Amino acid sequence: MYLAHYGLKAFPFNITANPDFFYESRSHEDALSTLLYGISERKGIMSLTGEVGTGKTTVCKALLNRLSGKAKTSLILNPFFNQNQLLEAALQDFGVMPIGAKSKLALVNQLNSFLIESNASGVAAVLVIDEAQNLSTQQLEQIRLLSNLETAQDKLLQVVLSGQPELEQKLAKHNLRQLKQRIAIKCSLSPLKKDEIEQYVRHRLDKAGKTDLEITAQSFDTIFSFSEGIPRLVNTLCDRAMLCGFAKGTKQLTHEIFTECIKELQ
Repeated sequence: MYLAHYGLKAFPFNITANPDFFYESRSHEDALSTLLYGISERKGIMSLTGEVGTGKTTVCKALLNRLSGKAKTSLILNPFFNQNQLLEAALQDFGVMPIGAKSKLALVNQLNSFLIESNASGVAAVLVIDEAQNLSTQQLEQIRLLSNLETAQDKLLQVVLSGQPELEQKLAKHNLRQLKQRIAIKCSLSPLKKDEIEQYVRHRLDKAGKTDLEITAQSFDTIFSFSEGIPRLVNTLCDRAMLCGFAKGTKQLTHEIFTECIKELQ
């Protein structure tokens, strides 16, 4: 609606997880680098945790972008499957169509064959499961068993479990202690720091093709105060402010405009 008004090519503050807009805050870059290290060293199971809206899905997609052409990857965005369906979904995303009987044993054997073939060609296989806090105890136990697929030197399957802090609480349960012990890499996302807010906003505007839009200096304090550094809330507020600026016929987004939008959002 407001793209032409601001001279933009894309909406800069969509809340969808678009890796093209990935901003490498200190926390996000640390998490991404740690996961890439864990995958390159074939560490097996890794976890990424963070509060709602901190950018876990975006990090996962950025991770897959970095691995493009270097690894075979599978991304499960919605793990509301039974155990067999989870295996089947992973296989399909790896580009392997399940054949014959779809029993758990048959699916695991087919996955194992795929992993052995990938390992023989020197290519890592990476399974990323987003919203992993929603996995059942049985599914998490199944993931632990999949981590047993290995050669004498390497884990055949690299698994990234990405989820809200509830994932850590679930893994702390006594009956999942074997899985918890196998998580070799743990990283977490924290909200943006106050000094990163302006960089984050300008980064996304630049990616969208910013021209002469002006955001006053005081506005960034207002954005931080409202969002507490949660990227999704930053996006929500900035999108609303740009819509408000469009309605007012201005290309200057002031503290007053952001304050007005906060009242609307609240």
